[in-house]
Amino acid sequence: MRDDGLETTLPRQPDVPQSLEEAIEPAWLSAALAPVSGGAPVESVELSEVIKTMASKVRIRVRFAGDERVHAYCLKAFLGEGNMGGQTTIREGKFYTDIAPRTTMRLPKVPAMVLDQENGDGILIMEDMIAAGARFCSALEPFTPELAAQSLDQLARLHVRTDVAAETEWLPNRIDVIAAKHHFTDERLQQLMDDPRSESLNERTKSAKLLHAGLKKLSERNASRPRTLLHGDCHAGNLFLMDGGPGFTDWQLVQRGHWALDVAYHMCAILPVDVAEKHERDLLRHYLDAVQSHGGEVTSWEQAWEDYRASMIYGYYHWAITTRVDPPIIKIFMERLGAGVARHDTYTLLGL
Repeated sequence: MRDDGLETTLPRQPDVPQSLEEAIEPAWLSAALAPVSGGAPVESVELSEVIKTMASKVRIRVRFAGDERVHAYCLKAFLGEGNMGGQTTIREGKFYTDIAPRTTMRLPKVPAMVLDQENGDGILIMEDMIAAGARFCSALEPFTPELAAQSLDQLARLHVRTDVAAETEWLPNRIDVIAAKHHFTDERLQQLMDDPRSESLNERTKSAKLLHAGLKKLSERNASRPRTLLHGDCHAGNLFLMDGGPGFTDWQLVQRGHWALDVAYHMCAILPVDVAEKHERDLLRHYLDAVQSHGGEVTSWEQAWEDYRASMIYGYYHWAITTRVDPPIIKIFMERLGAGVARHDTYTLLGL
């Protein structure tokens, strides 16, 4: 904020707040935002909205001393839940510091963050994208094939950075983690899959034992395939529209793995079943062309199509285990992703 040429001594990194009240304290925000304010103290904080999903998203309006402008930010953290999810916040923060600057994707701006890697906790201070004019997508507003082509181009821009993936050993290979240790027992997962979320699916598709076995087979299959950077959770709710096109947010599951995990999840999650059936081949070809146009290498069409079909269960599994999202949203994603599993006979392809 200073324009008088004088250096400002910035305060040390503050502790990670454990409650909403701590996070919006002017003194805490003054320290956390010092890297962007030049050390100017926060004079006022106005709470705009609190959005509770997996993590809390807190929209605030801030004024700094000596600055008449209002700055709109969104705090993202697992506030009030100890450090549950703190490691995912740290991973997301490191994505923005270590990976995002090396991609050409359309991404949120993150002016500041406080990460406590020793204790596994963190908070991101992001640009308030709603205030900046962005509109967040939803399962309730399905993508068109044209918009899907644009979002696949964004994924291609990430997937071509195999060089960055090779340097980020701190990223997990999530399919291996899931295959080695499931979130639920077969019995508990079957209970979830027997609720209304899966009522449109056939018995084979909604078998918990087959899904768990399929994840292990997919992990084994991908062990010999190249790995790159993945978003990891690219359903419609994690995309926004801004500056004439889509971008990706919510990088909590950023990981390394085979590109088809992202593409199969994304395409079947954002498109209604009938649209996916009609357009997925053309959209997959578009994705492969985008990878080449951004400097990446692609495999043969036959191999790419098989990889796409085999990867259907990755996104499907994530919505089979979801409990903290509105049931109508869970149901839409389960229907779309489950239809993809059935349409492509993924379990048979995986040898089950």
